[in-house]
Amino acid sequence: MTRFLHTSDWQLGMTRHYLSKQGDDDPQARFTADRIETVRRLGEVARQEECDFVVVAGDVFETQNVSAQIIARSCEAMASMDLPVYLLPGNHDSLEPGCLWDATEFTRHCPSNVRVLRDQSEIDVTDANGSVIAQIVAAPLTTRHPSTDPLAELATSLKPTQIPRILVGHGQLEGLSGDTRDALISRAPLDDAIARGALTYVALGDRHIAWPPDDDHAAIRYSGTPETTSFNEETVGTAVVVDLDGPVTCTTIKVGTWLHARVSQQVAGEEDLEALRDRFDSFDHRDRTIIRYDLHGQLTISQTAELDEIIADYETVFASIEASENRHDLTIVADDATLNDADLPNWVRDAGEELSTMCATNDDAVAALTLLHRFVSAQSPQTRTAGVRR
Repeated sequence: MTRFLHTSDWQLGMTRHYLSKQGDDDPQARFTADRIETVRRLGEVARQEECDFVVVAGDVFETQNVSAQIIARSCEAMASMDLPVYLLPGNHDSLEPGCLWDATEFTRHCPSNVRVLRDQSEIDVTDANGSVIAQIVAAPLTTRHPSTDPLAELATSLKPTQIPRILVGHGQLEGLSGDTRDALISRAPLDDAIARGALTYVALGDRHIAWPPDDDHAAIRYSGTPETTSFNEETVGTAVVVDLDGPVTCTTIKVGTWLHARVSQQVAGEEDLEALRDRFDSFDHRDRTIIRYDLHGQLTISQTAELDEIIADYETVFASIEASENRHDLTIVADDATLNDADLPNWVRDAGEELSTMCATNDDAVAALTLLHRFVSAQSPQTRTAGVRR
């Protein structure tokens, strides 16, 4: 039985603007290191599943100018996979003049088990006895923005074969992207090549979500990225174990440790704020979870101050937590109850009343009054013990 691991879109060296340093913690540094560590985990999965080799369908690196340290550590991680690894240049690391694949940083560190798919020639994959168990053909991208279908001509030219043959490509399959500018790969030539026995499996990259969504016998697949990269990805990263003998069978495996998650909720009082805290508490591995929240409804100033306290609490445990720029639309209404009950100097109470009259038309007044409520609330014995539930 011939079995291999299909993965793609490692994008090693990726940065994210919302992973800012928080005190002693540097989420971006952890995010970078964990993406490389996931390469090692892919190797563990491949060996556990008794795979014969690994195919990476493009975008191994985030850019052409990632650091020498990223390249060297990535190569060490690939060496640890202890299986043949085939790398396809994608649009992020295209095979163009001056590319990283030809740079000294890569050529010096590239391990012996790794082969870059530099052209469309047929490559025989052999087992320990030297027997050919599969054949790989690939369409490396030579530019970041290809203007033609990178696979159609190659798929059409292939002859039927008795040896399992894998076509490795990178780009958007027509019908899967809402942006027609990205619909570069036509499906018809691929289906035709499979039907006439010229192809057994098409390993695609570029789409970061595994497709098709269910494990079945579909021979054209996206593996998804092994580590999450955006809020469009609703789960941790994946890879696909592919059996080539007989009808192709595929098993999607979760391998990632990071999660981008959206939290959307209606809030209109204390119970909803408590429910929001429960929602935040429901996430595991919060140090590797990136939250983008959007809240809808109406809160008083004092309740908004409580919300700010909740967010401040969870900023210390999540890798990142911030409001959505275009979905978060809370309405804030004035409420002087907390200030009226507090032991405050008259001038502070007067300032609060003046800010309250300005809240309907002035966002700065809302922010200032919210901050005042937070200060008053912090002095209350009932609120001093509130915080993240461990």
